[in-house]
Amino acid sequence: MMATTTLTNDFEAMRTAMVVSQLRPNAVNDPRVVTAMARVAREKFVPSEAAALAYRDTSVALGNGRSANLPIATGRLLTEARLLPGDRVLLIGAATGYTAAVLAGLVAHVVAVESDADLLARARAALADTAAVELVEGPLEQGYAAGAPYDAMIVDGAVEELPQSLIVQLREGGRVATGLIDRGITRLATGRRTGTGFGVADFADIETVVLPGFARRRGFSF
Repeated sequence: MMATTTLTNDFEAMRTAMVVSQLRPNAVNDPRVVTAMARVAREKFVPSEAAALAYRDTSVALGNGRSANLPIATGRLLTEARLLPGDRVLLIGAATGYTAAVLAGLVAHVVAVESDADLLARARAALADTAAVELVEGPLEQGYAAGAPYDAMIVDGAVEELPQSLIVQLREGGRVATGLIDRGITRLATGRRTGTGFGVADFADIETVVLPGFARRRGFSF
């Protein structure tokens, strides 16, 4: 019992350190985002053997070639999305459910899409009692049109491009926060769907995990 209590206290200390040393000094300045990330036990969403890495400023391997995004990258995406309590949010790249759990404390409803069945099974177990989260299995690049329109979309990782099939799932004026791969460098960017189109603007160069399924189509060349 004492060992379990000590371990719990250790993780709480790590979580506090993450907030103090990673989030607040790096423009994660929405109090609601900070509070939500300070509450969610990130160690429960990574493999047990990697629990000690859960709050470090690094990605954490989850298996099958996938990794949990860096806390600072996720924190900046959630902050820049300007989330509102009544929002319906589409999360691309649910992985084992950590970001969905954080979002559940920020918005009304989360549709979290994951293509890896093993990761999704772990997310379902971890989020079994989280009513605000709807987990969907399917290709990340297809999103979940049946639940559209969404007020905001969070792409919790870096992609080469966002397909139109995802953009059209946003309502008019809907916001996007995503990681982008630009000439081998990962950046964070935001955008908004308007009647005349869609575009994103970079706001930070931050290391971000790469999501599968979003490679830019290459033209044929001789």
